[in-house]
Amino acid sequence: MDFRLTPRQQRLRADARALTEFIMKYELECEENNGLSAKAHTDIRDTVLDLGLQAVNMPAEWGGAGLTIAEQATVQEELGRLTGALWDMVWRPANALRFCTPEQRERFLVPVIKGQRRDCYAVTEPEAGSDPQNLSTTATRNDAGWVINGEKWFVTVGDHADFMIVLAAAGPERAPTLFLVDKDTPGIEMTRVPRFMHTFVYEHPEFTFTDVQVGDDAVLGGIGAGYDITRSWFTEERLMIAARTTGAAERGLELARDWAVEREQFGAPVASFQLIQGMLADCAVDIAVNRAYTHQVAWEVDQPGTDRKTLHAKASIAKLAASEASGRVIDRCLQIFGGRGYDRSYAVERLYRELRVDRIWEGTSEIQRLIVANELIKRGTGVLELPVTQ
Repeated sequence: MDFRLTPRQQRLRADARALTEFIMKYELECEENNGLSAKAHTDIRDTVLDLGLQAVNMPAEWGGAGLTIAEQATVQEELGRLTGALWDMVWRPANALRFCTPEQRERFLVPVIKGQRRDCYAVTEPEAGSDPQNLSTTATRNDAGWVINGEKWFVTVGDHADFMIVLAAAGPERAPTLFLVDKDTPGIEMTRVPRFMHTFVYEHPEFTFTDVQVGDDAVLGGIGAGYDITRSWFTEERLMIAARTTGAAERGLELARDWAVEREQFGAPVASFQLIQGMLADCAVDIAVNRAYTHQVAWEVDQPGTDRKTLHAKASIAKLAASEASGRVIDRCLQIFGGRGYDRSYAVERLYRELRVDRIWEGTSEIQRLIVANELIKRGTGVLELPVTQ
């Protein structure tokens, strides 16, 4: 087994690190202003395009970077070092948009890839969070197409996006279906913009849909395909969360290590104290183990013929393990900083708040445990096995 980065991955990592360092200068502005100016958005967008890191999950023939899942994980790990969730400014169109018809692709996906439009995914509802199958949002057919009614919560990037991917129960069969809906369509109202614990460059608004009329051409991927498409999106996004949280944890450790070496108490650097050394060592272990597993599963996703259900469970393992490990790491790092670690101008404090949500969104830690347990009960311990040469 060869776990070395390929030359292409090394170049991607270097480009992603350069982009990360460019965006990093906006961190305090984002924290202090709860977002960035229009000029900052433009400058970052142009830099992403210059480096060719736009839409890394979309094929090159459509204008994306055309990266494999393993290559995407390499990029996302670097971007995860950013606070303010500024990594989200390096846009990855929702994977569901791969299912666009040619006409939908030109209208929605291609402009997103070029940085001219932005999508958001509207799945969660007041009574359908961890259980998306408990949908209340409906799509009712009429002569003009479909009429959507319902409510969606936690629509990340909903304030900035100009179109939505909406999951609704379509027709009397309540077939789970995705719809492409321009945000300015009559009947869509952004009813609330919650202030969350973290600072995020974009918001997560709540929306209501009241008699929102869309045409038949708004259906994405076919009637009834909504769950399967969303499940595929979850598999990849959970791996990217694992990669990003690993990168965030490593930044925290780097900062804590440097602080411990330079900070003196009782006449000696605090790095000389064994309790501090133990925390540093535990951080290194959490990061190393989760990086290895995340990259292993990302590589497996790229291999032809790999069982999709097993990969779904493995992605859950990666997301569960890395998100919880990163929380442990940044908690130790903040403790090493002492009082300074509680200061919002320090990255460790911002990471402490921002990493907490990774145990909740795209499936809570509890849901990940259920997915893994279900795979074990139904199919045995194959989810633990290494892949074999075909």
